[in-house]
Amino acid sequence: MPGGRLSQQERQQIAAGLADDLPYAEIARRLDRPTSTVTREVLRNGGPVAYRAELAHRATERRAHRRRPVAARGPVSAAQPHGRDAEAVAEYEERLTVVLMGSGLPRMSARVLTTLFTTDAGSVTASQLAQRLQVSPASISKAIAFLESQSLVRRERDERRRDRYAVDDELFYQATIAGARANDQIVAAAREGVAVLGADTAAARRLENIARFMTFISESILRAAEQAREVLHTKPDDGSADTARP
Repeated sequence: MPGGRLSQQERQQIAAGLADDLPYAEIARRLDRPTSTVTREVLRNGGPVAYRAELAHRATERRAHRRRPVAARGPVSAAQPHGRDAEAVAEYEERLTVVLMGSGLPRMSARVLTTLFTTDAGSVTASQLAQRLQVSPASISKAIAFLESQSLVRRERDERRRDRYAVDDELFYQATIAGARANDQIVAAAREGVAVLGADTAAARRLENIARFMTFISESILRAAEQAREVLHTKPDDGSADTARP
């Protein structure tokens, strides 16, 4: 299996694979590279949608110029608790980041949320996030602001009066409720269109159907979230997982 930095030709093959909607594992197999190498390459250079081979190659050369000859840092080289495989953890974090990006999160917000999800403590400070992800505090601040607006993280103060950012099971419930409530704006806009365009017109009927559909979806989500809420507080190993299902 070849090692070392990716060549420009390999980056062009990655770009072609992304254009063909190939999974990272298949692109890596064609390059005879580890899947983690391809995943990191794409995430460092704009993600699966914005990746461009030429830009990625130039960016890598610039980073290599700036990089000082110090010991490597980051999640791959860091010691892992509980005997975890550091390379496997890093590869999983990259895959999870891609999944979160696919759900609509900006790249940095997805990276922050992945870090919080995979941290046993479930909370970290802004400085810890910046060090872990090797980015500026400003990037972390912007990502956190977005995640807070989506009810995906919670801000708290520790004993040293530092802001800590946390995730817990209840946040999933709150984010689901917030997402369902956001549909109310679509319903209101559609109903406004019905009044403006005239209730007996084809366009108005289309908008009314959209409003009814979104109302049904929102109400269903709210009911399901309330019924399933207890699942978030059920330990997987306590023998009651099945009984917690709505």
